[in-house]
Amino acid sequence: MSTLSRWEPFREQVALESQFNRMFNELFNRSQESNLSAWAPAVDILENEHELVVEADLPDVKPEELDVRVENNILTIRGERKFEKKGDEKNYLRVERSYGSFSRSFSLANTVNSEAIKADYKDGVLTLTIPKREEAKPKQIKVNVGKQAAAAAVR
Repeated sequence: MSTLSRWEPFREQVALESQFNRMFNELFNRSQESNLSAWAPAVDILENEHELVVEADLPDVKPEELDVRVENNILTIRGERKFEKKGDEKNYLRVERSYGSFSRSFSLANTVNSEAIKADYKDGVLTLTIPKREEAKPKQIKVNVGKQAAAAAVR
């Protein structure tokens, strides 16, 4: 059972816009800086019996550029990866990495404790640990064998 689902209302619009931008950039051979487009970082989500873990690839994003929040059971990760020129623009032969602002949103189930989310950022990977509520965690029920059950089994 998945307790976290992806919510991206403008995903198709952004993809279509990106295709049009690439087409016009190729047609008119605009400057490389025009290739700077919206991007969405790749995210892995895993679940175990105690928590959900969200890992987002955010290379070259400074921690102070990140905004992680939960509102109305929607987890949102926002930030920006800025393009820093390392020389004259004419020296760039190709710029393929995406830059600019990004936003990813995910619906959280009522089974998680959004008040206890922990965030860690290391080596360009943001890791969010979202614990489950105690009542949502699986419980093992021990089956006792009483004298009546044992006697019935013997007959």
